[in-house]
Amino acid sequence: MKSHATPLLAEVRTFRQNHPDVRYVDLIALDIPGHFYGKRYPIEMLEKVAAGSPLKLPQNAVLLGVQGGLFKIGDYCFNDGDPDANRRLVPGTLKPVSWESQPLGQMLITSDGTEAPIEFEPREVLAKVLERLQRKGIHPVVAFELEFYLFDKKLDNGLPQCARDPLSDDPDDQPNLHIERLSRFSEVLDDMAQTAKDQGIDITVITAEIGPGQFEINFGHQGDGMRAADWAALFCRSTRGVALKHGYRASFMAKPYLQFPGSGMHVHVSLYDGAGNNLLAAHQQQPLRHAVAGCLELLPHCMPIFSPNHNAFRRLGGTVNAATRASWGFEDRDACVRIPESDPRNLRIEHRLASADANPYLVLAAILVGLEHGLEAKREPIAPLNEDRTSGTDFPLEMLDAVRAMQHQPVLRDKLGAEFVDVYCENKRQDHLAFQQEIPAREYRWFL
Repeated sequence: MKSHATPLLAEVRTFRQNHPDVRYVDLIALDIPGHFYGKRYPIEMLEKVAAGSPLKLPQNAVLLGVQGGLFKIGDYCFNDGDPDANRRLVPGTLKPVSWESQPLGQMLITSDGTEAPIEFEPREVLAKVLERLQRKGIHPVVAFELEFYLFDKKLDNGLPQCARDPLSDDPDDQPNLHIERLSRFSEVLDDMAQTAKDQGIDITVITAEIGPGQFEINFGHQGDGMRAADWAALFCRSTRGVALKHGYRASFMAKPYLQFPGSGMHVHVSLYDGAGNNLLAAHQQQPLRHAVAGCLELLPHCMPIFSPNHNAFRRLGGTVNAATRASWGFEDRDACVRIPESDPRNLRIEHRLASADANPYLVLAAILVGLEHGLEAKREPIAPLNEDRTSGTDFPLEMLDAVRAMQHQPVLRDKLGAEFVDVYCENKRQDHLAFQQEIPAREYRWFL
């Protein structure tokens, strides 16, 4: 903490000078389900923290379920006295919040880098993976792509309504994959992009997707994997806020409509050595094949990370580019692991399976572990879809099966941490069981 005190203090003081109307700053971190938790600090107290005062939050805040409740997971939550754990400020993340009614700031916090990091905190899990790869001389370059839907701000009896554009009230009149839709929604999209840039996020391409009101925004390639995941997490927060300001509701829900495509989190990853050479491109791209094989081997065991909730499993096997088997291919969007066409310098994989509402820290950690495992095991992958359209291996399509497949997988327990795997699996199991504790109207129609 002390090593960061001077630059952090300068960052806070500069922020106060540039934003004298800001009185409070939200200190935020991502929990296991991918929601932000934290505290709203007076700016004066933030300066004290930056100068070295302790920053503590309950350890078990990381264990919150989707609806914010606590589950009994081992001795956590109910038999541990609900202890505090140290957090630290993440340098470079203090930014203004423009979507609230009052001036506000926000800043990321984390337990990684403290004297006693929380083993199951998502950011700490990724930090350990990145540190291990760095010791091995492997340096990932990462770029996220996120799909999301815009809905009307008001729900209709709890159901989402399509976002109405200025030219039509008919959602079928929205041109799919058409530049015109970007123009129709340009006011809110431009604000989303500018707000993200104000948060320090490198926004690049914006695409109108197939679903009504569905869009994709790409981020720049980033040599700091942690920062790339930070960008994805912060983008989701700012995008929801900006949408509400414009009278819309933005959602990264995996499958909001059965009849339209779901929303995915696509992650591009390339690996370089210390001299800047692309490791995947060496020896006639043999390491690429090994890395793909590792990803595909572990993919069925990482499904609770890639599809983190009941709805996310609905997206698999959907109408467009959502696989139901672990597969790979060159320039093939039906594959879970796609190899985009590129020169050897930029050779990379595109991991396409995760849903847009997955936790970006954990998704990236799982992908990197797959690549690492493949480079170590040096196995050949199954045939690509380009050679065999039936190629692929099965993976779980239901949460409880997925949890069982993940919990005792030795590579994941070793490389992601056994404590994390146990805590995460139990969190997902309990969330799934809690979701089932409501009888929907259809069940009465069918069985009453």
